[in-house]
Amino acid sequence: MTKPVGSVCNLDCTYCFYLEKARLYEGQGGHRMKREVLATYIRSYIAAQPGREVSFAWQGGEPTLCGVDFFREAMELQQRYGAGRNITNAFQTNGTLLDDEWGEFLAKHNFLVGISIDGPRRVHDGYRVDKGQNPTFDRVMNGIDVLKRHKVEFNTLTTVHRKNSHLPLDVYRFLREIGSGYIQFIPIVERAAEATAAAASGLWLAPPPNHPEADELDSVVTQWSVRPSDYGNFLCAVFDEWIKTDVGRIFVQQFDCALANWAGEPAGVCVFSEKCGRALAIEHNGDVYTCDHYVYPHYKLGNVMTDALADMVDSPMQTAFGDSKADSLPRYCRKCPVHFACHGECPKHRFLTTPDGEDGLAYLCGGYKKFYAHIDSPMRTMTALLRQGRAPAEIMQIPRAHWMRGPKLR
Repeated sequence: MTKPVGSVCNLDCTYCFYLEKARLYEGQGGHRMKREVLATYIRSYIAAQPGREVSFAWQGGEPTLCGVDFFREAMELQQRYGAGRNITNAFQTNGTLLDDEWGEFLAKHNFLVGISIDGPRRVHDGYRVDKGQNPTFDRVMNGIDVLKRHKVEFNTLTTVHRKNSHLPLDVYRFLREIGSGYIQFIPIVERAAEATAAAASGLWLAPPPNHPEADELDSVVTQWSVRPSDYGNFLCAVFDEWIKTDVGRIFVQQFDCALANWAGEPAGVCVFSEKCGRALAIEHNGDVYTCDHYVYPHYKLGNVMTDALADMVDSPMQTAFGDSKADSLPRYCRKCPVHFACHGECPKHRFLTTPDGEDGLAYLCGGYKKFYAHIDSPMRTMTALLRQGRAPAEIMQIPRAHWMRGPKLR
């Protein structure tokens, strides 16, 4: 996950966990990736890939702040060091700075663009504002129009928070109407650090629960974080809409991952996998961290200018980080009937205590339990279709009463 401008962004989204990371690099001179860092990173990243397929993911902050010329240079470097590899690029943006120059460039190089948008105007503008606290919806929609005009493939990333979690169908239908064929729903779960700890570190959001200082913090969930029950209801409502008409036409990340886990295949996303540790983040100066949710000095693996990227990925520290997702799972979770689908979710969110008094329960546990119990029957039906060599979309032609039969998870 490449952050060529670090956490610098032209927006000031209320819930953004990454904006505060700028404080880690104060006084170090600029937040734009220098040419020598870009070249070293691209060369080492391509060399570290075991096969012919190489995928770059550019994020931020807001990567368009680098300017088109920065990415033109990145494309030249990829070509220079690619050695016949098949290289693809994904680009996550708030869309507000996209214009025809960007559209031409992204189309020419076949970028897959992720647009961050939280739903219709009334919920998008609730938290996604600019530095002047002005709404951004119209500018994002203009960016989407640019992509459509230049026939650039795009998908959407939608955060689920306190203001839109009660409007699942409004959000889902809006995303469908604007042409998003692949939808990511990201639950907002953040905790505010205790005041004295925040003052000492310069970071006001609490670190993950497995951070060495986390136990010393008296943290509370922020007022914009989604409630577990609301998140479960949100996913259930969207699923019920999706399974009527959209299977095989609209792809929702949570549903894809669930089907993979029901079928006994890799989920494809670290959050719902048994282990994590392969989704590293590189900052603008070449610093490499275990994950973009773990950009703290304690989780820094090294720097691409001095350390081999492949060595950092397979280092004992990173391996232990990835393994700890499974190793630290509470007994309560291991015995749970939906453990195979959830795997304890993201370790960053495991700050609750189980009914048995054991630490490490995911904040969203109740919501996920409700969602997975709700989709059990259709997931088993779609899994059966897959094993017969048939498309899961055929479930839309099967009467609901048929696929609701059979044993339940609980």
